[in-house]
Amino acid sequence: MSDRPLSVAIVRARYNPFGGAERFVQRALAALGGHAELTVIARHWPGAEAGSGAAPLPVRFERVDPFHVGSVWRDWSFARGVRRLVARRHFDLVQSHERIAGLPVYRAGDGVHRVFLRQRLRALPWWRRAMVLANPHHAWVLHAERAMFRHPALRAVICNSVMVRDEIAAHFGVAPSRLHVVRNGIDLQRFRPAQPAERAAARAALGLADGEAAALFVGSGFERKGLAACLHALARLDASSRLRLFVVGADRRAGAWRRLARRLGVGARVSWLGPRHDVLPSLHAADLFVLPTLYDPFPNAALEALACGLPVVTSTASGAAEFIEAGRNGYVVDALDHAALARAMTAIEAADGQLRSAMQREAHASVQSLSLEHLGRELVALYRRLLAAR
Repeated sequence: MSDRPLSVAIVRARYNPFGGAERFVQRALAALGGHAELTVIARHWPGAEAGSGAAPLPVRFERVDPFHVGSVWRDWSFARGVRRLVARRHFDLVQSHERIAGLPVYRAGDGVHRVFLRQRLRALPWWRRAMVLANPHHAWVLHAERAMFRHPALRAVICNSVMVRDEIAAHFGVAPSRLHVVRNGIDLQRFRPAQPAERAAARAALGLADGEAAALFVGSGFERKGLAACLHALARLDASSRLRLFVVGADRRAGAWRRLARRLGVGARVSWLGPRHDVLPSLHAADLFVLPTLYDPFPNAALEALACGLPVVTSTASGAAEFIEAGRNGYVVDALDHAALARAMTAIEAADGQLRSAMQREAHASVQSLSLEHLGRELVALYRRLLAAR
């Protein structure tokens, strides 16, 4: 590369310096050394006006927020504004985290919208399916997604899982040479199996008695993350089970979820912990992690649970499924198969000490390739290839 710093633009409608997607990019740019100048193109960035010291590299903020009414107009006008700004400026590399046709690099962090809709509709009653299908915003997202993947300017798609890569190839025919699997990184120094004293303290903080087992669910937006399946599976467990469910996260319909738990007869076995800035103590207290998500391209929480040595039960529509080997470090079930989910939870709860220790070792080992350093190396290598081919 020349002595001139690289000019890199990241497109993110609502940019949060502490968000997972944003940290993903910052780590890669930091790995480039001081050889990159970052511009963030966004509608909104908390704290941007006052400046932010959260980023490891200096960041220039470009606001694109045209007048709009409603979500369709909002997204359309943002996309148009971004294209106009990029046309005026001469960036070396533009990476979008939004579905905008005409940009060279797209990170498919949200997966494929048509697959998400198909999965979501499976779980809804007919009248809610009709409402979803009539929502003009979904029609717009489907159009924008199709136009973006078919646009000749698209040079690379960064997929955060094999699942997402295969979905894009199947639905849009994007050439394999343009699909790059770069998984999110995990802080493996932080997310690790608990020491005995750490585990004892974490279990005491949750009020777990000797002989009780803890299943942990982490995620906001309970419907998509599969909390209903967890509650139904809990209700199917044998009467002798001492498994409790701990729910970390927030949802607009929190009261309705509590009522569902009571209606299923498991209200006393569910603890609602709310959103937690630090989930590590909850991971250290748990015996298994459960996330039967309707659709999640790459659930960081599930991979962090594996890093902590927890067997994970997730769904076939989860990007984490590629890391799970049935009976070795968890189980993969259909998101709506409550009986299969209950069997998987029971199998982990009932495991003897030797099998449980083996599953913990397998869980921890299965994600050791996902270090933050490895993420940085993969992204830098991809960026260099793209820059060399300009």
